[in-house]
Amino acid sequence: MNYTITIVAGARPNFMKIAPIIHAIEEVKENGQNLDYRLVHTGQHYDKNMSDSFFEQLDIPKPHINLECSGGSHAEQTAAILINFEKELMANPTDLVLVVGDVTSTMACALVAQKLHTKVAHVEAGIRSHDWSMPEEINRLVTDSITNYFFTTSGLANSNLLKEGIKEDQIFYVGNTMIDTLLKQKPNFIEPEISRRLELKPKEYIVMTLHRPANVDEESQLKAMINEIVNHTRELPLVFPVHPRTAKILERLNISHPRLHFIAPLSYLEFNHLVENAKAVITDSGGITEEASVMNVPCMTLRDNTERPETITLGTNELVSTNPKAIKPYLDKLFEGKWKAYQTIPLWDGKTAQRIISHILDLTIK
Repeated sequence: MNYTITIVAGARPNFMKIAPIIHAIEEVKENGQNLDYRLVHTGQHYDKNMSDSFFEQLDIPKPHINLECSGGSHAEQTAAILINFEKELMANPTDLVLVVGDVTSTMACALVAQKLHTKVAHVEAGIRSHDWSMPEEINRLVTDSITNYFFTTSGLANSNLLKEGIKEDQIFYVGNTMIDTLLKQKPNFIEPEISRRLELKPKEYIVMTLHRPANVDEESQLKAMINEIVNHTRELPLVFPVHPRTAKILERLNISHPRLHFIAPLSYLEFNHLVENAKAVITDSGGITEEASVMNVPCMTLRDNTERPETITLGTNELVSTNPKAIKPYLDKLFEGKWKAYQTIPLWDGKTAQRIISHILDLTIK
């Protein structure tokens, strides 16, 4: 009899995290294990870049179903996912619901599963920013309070869970599936059109991404940050793939500079080609700090906290803060050639998904 896992993804980064898990399941199936999966896309984030080629690039099948729960407030979206995922799970019962990351879908689908007496596994469990103003932090806390099996990316995540009363035998320190995808796809990176158009030279440009409310919702804050970056990056081009949330605000601000290039969001393979060859990345994204670290690219995070401190202690990331005036000293350090190098983060080795599936198989035998 097959053991079935329902794998949930709600946004584009989730698919980077679940792709290696699907590959690991297919690998053990080929070796005779009775393990199967159903891939559910909640549709939480509509992304025009998620065409057939997106799934082809990641080498995974399209989702079995898209619940199409995009748009609305946090409450409306959560409600839509709760209703639609309950219907999905009742129509397609499963042995385990596997959720990843910290989006609203992660929390809502974990809640539905537990109410239907289905076990939950959380990939990327235990990471904490300790900042309750972040919707993601609420999602993490709620998900981990109702999870059965916790798959973690770091020793600190393990400690966080133990402090919250989780039993040690429920915690599995496995590494980072996002890095599994990065290492597998590195040979397949695609040079984006912007690189050719601007004739960008390796290590002679900077990549920027900003989307968090603390940075982009207040127009004067966003303008001050961009001005500081422009004023202290010497003659280097600044390439800024613009998140739709940020695009609306930038239109009102009418910011322009000859070295500042606003572009549409890139595909996964194009964006990481851009990062791999950049002199540095300036961002407020958590996932990008992980990828930049493993690619040994200097990274500056414009936030006051991070749920990924290992990217600072062992990676190439520095927590700059949201104060625009704090940016200059870090850029000075970059141009003086004094940036730290990647030191290797334990278990971020491309084999995380295999460890996850091995643990799940062990648990099903018990």
